[in-house]
Amino acid sequence: MTSPVLFEEIATAGGRKAGLAVLNSPQTLNGLSLDMCKALAARLERWASDPAIALVMLRGAGNKSFSAGGDLHGLYKAMQNNTSGDAWANETAREFFDLEYRLDYRIHTYPKPILCWGSGIVMGGGVGLMMGASHRVVTDSTRFAMPEISIGLFPDVGGTWMLSRLPGGVGNFLALTGAQLGAGDCLALGLADYMLGSEDWDALLMRIQAAAWPDSADGASEQLRELLLELGSGHAWQAGPLQRNLEAIRRACDGDDFLAVCSGITAWAQSDDPWLKRAADTFLAGSPGSARLSFTLLRRARLMSLADVFRQEYIAALQCGVQGDFQEGIRALLIDKDKQPKWNPSRVEQASETWVQRYFQPPWPEGQPHPLTDLGTSAG
Repeated sequence: MTSPVLFEEIATAGGRKAGLAVLNSPQTLNGLSLDMCKALAARLERWASDPAIALVMLRGAGNKSFSAGGDLHGLYKAMQNNTSGDAWANETAREFFDLEYRLDYRIHTYPKPILCWGSGIVMGGGVGLMMGASHRVVTDSTRFAMPEISIGLFPDVGGTWMLSRLPGGVGNFLALTGAQLGAGDCLALGLADYMLGSEDWDALLMRIQAAAWPDSADGASEQLRELLLELGSGHAWQAGPLQRNLEAIRRACDGDDFLAVCSGITAWAQSDDPWLKRAADTFLAGSPGSARLSFTLLRRARLMSLADVFRQEYIAALQCGVQGDFQEGIRALLIDKDKQPKWNPSRVEQASETWVQRYFQPPWPEGQPHPLTDLGTSAG
């Protein structure tokens, strides 16, 4: 049986090693499965305490994708099987989101440098893995997005924390439209740190192997930074469509009035700019309930710690499994593929601030602690 993640420890000139983890499901664009999360989490813990490992690298198998998201087929089957209406009864969702969020948080707090090769498609669960890496690389083929509005979910995996900290209006825009970003926009927004060519992986690997890595994590991190800057010095990134439309996006999408933001995005359906028009079309075809939930989560996440954001997202994700549009969105996009979802509510006006509060009710038995209560502590 093929391993869901391929691991390698690569010798370097100074005697230390670089740990390489390759998401190994190119047929699903390296969609993040439960087995992938388990394998990656276990190996990262082993490497964290291994003094021979100087740095860790993450990439996806094949040339098309780092990771296009999570295991939606598995979650769909689990939602179908859970007919109780009780979010806590979906054990598959409980385990998947618990493991995935813990893995993402661990990457954010990892004691050694982590290089993420964000080439090709980086969406959903792939963004969760990349976001916390200390050295995030994008290339000319990067397509970065949080497109959950099209499946009735929200930008999870810490996405609400990430988006809530972007310039005013930008987070709302990306959450409600699923707009795709290239390397230039990722760099400009601070969603990536370095740009290389998509063909530069082998050259990067050779330089890492040829280097003598210092014992300290800070020293290794600085040496990796210099190596990436030197290798990327010949790549000039250009302003992307978000940068070109930044002022219009901020005018339309900033503020606390949900319906005003929705109206501003809708107006771009008549835009001469194809990127803005595509964004508006995606919003109009997406789940109104997801739009409201995403908007509310971003507002709540602004002043929260990363650990608290993951705890909040965990509750909302489980609630999405029994109410709202998550199951219907996956059905329409990936199962029946009719692309005719029947959203409920069907209009943004019906997705009120009162309506959305159902997603913030802890689903576990009263008196039980939050399953992620240890995030942000020495045990997390």
